[in-house]
Amino acid sequence: MKLHGWLLALAAAGLTPASAQAPQEAAAQGAAAPTAAPSAAAAAPAPAPGAVTDPTPGASAVAPAAPGAAAAPAFDYAPAEAGVGMPTPFATGTQTQFTPIGIEGANFHNRWLLLLCAAISLFVLALMVYAIVRYRRSANPVPSRTSHNTFVEVVWTLVPVLILVAIAIPSIRLIRHQYSPPPADLTVKVIGNQWYWTYQYPDNGGFEIVSNMLKEKNEVAAGARFRTDADGPRLLAADERLVIPAGATVKFIVTSNDVIHSFFVPAFWTKIDANPGILNETWVKVDRPGVYFGQCTELCGARHAYMPIAVEVVTPQRFAQWIASKGGTMPGATPAAAPDSTAATAVTPAAVEAAPAPAGTGAAPPTSPTPPVAGNGQPGVANRAND
Repeated sequence: MKLHGWLLALAAAGLTPASAQAPQEAAAQGAAAPTAAPSAAAAAPAPAPGAVTDPTPGASAVAPAAPGAAAAPAFDYAPAEAGVGMPTPFATGTQTQFTPIGIEGANFHNRWLLLLCAAISLFVLALMVYAIVRYRRSANPVPSRTSHNTFVEVVWTLVPVLILVAIAIPSIRLIRHQYSPPPADLTVKVIGNQWYWTYQYPDNGGFEIVSNMLKEKNEVAAGARFRTDADGPRLLAADERLVIPAGATVKFIVTSNDVIHSFFVPAFWTKIDANPGILNETWVKVDRPGVYFGQCTELCGARHAYMPIAVEVVTPQRFAQWIASKGGTMPGATPAAAPDSTAATAVTPAAVEAAPAPAGTGAAPPTSPTPPVAGNGQPGVANRAND
């Protein structure tokens, strides 16, 4: 009997703290509830005239939808124009240029450098023909024994120097214009990957688009997108285009995520390597809207030939539409209107607990919620099975 009594006493002693704690916490929470309720009711402002309230107890007020919450507008790429910004079968020479640097470079190449090279080649050919005919064995049985000629030596030294100067002056001027760009209106980061391109727009929210080559109809599964003539030539059409506004100075920051690539758009007179870990920079300014095509021109692996570049130049209005369709923002655009400060405020349990008790009530401040129960139902006590 004594042993049984001791066991009952020990059991009562072990259960007393836990059993006493629960009523105390319940009493504290019961005392805090009427205290916090008037405070929360006093803290909550009156519903705004335009707010819609839910009659369900505890439901929060719903403010009117913001004007900028509409879905992003759709954007359709323009069809490619035959013979513009793309290779032409059996054509010779460079593509028609559409940038100031491209026009200057093409004029220097076609109207000066090419003509100068042709003139030098014809002159050397004429000298060779003259020497072959004039000094052939039948016409000149005794060969000349002239050891040197001062005049000839001066001429063949001075003339090449003058030719090089004539080439250097416009070349240096072109390089200076190419690497002294005006202030940029837009910055685009071009990233080469095996074997596709990604374009980032840091000035328009920092979004990124991924551009892959469009395959032919017989190369894709049924229902998948394939290349059409409106997308561009075979091996040059891309599912996503690099879009820039017409008349704007666009700075390209070019790099790579893996191996060396090369960003090349012939109609822009633009070719710059994309090196991993290095940021190279170039720029373009295109006034004519249209679609222009290029390729990676640095051997970069098995699918090097399948890295097309498709650039679409659009009006500033269409550029803003395209930016909106991609979820970006235009610089200086007005942000979406903030919710009305007079709108009804939702009353949450956290706000109820944080609200101070009214003065003079004498009620105790609300207590913090009971910590999570661990295993055996006592706060902060580990489950005995884990000991």
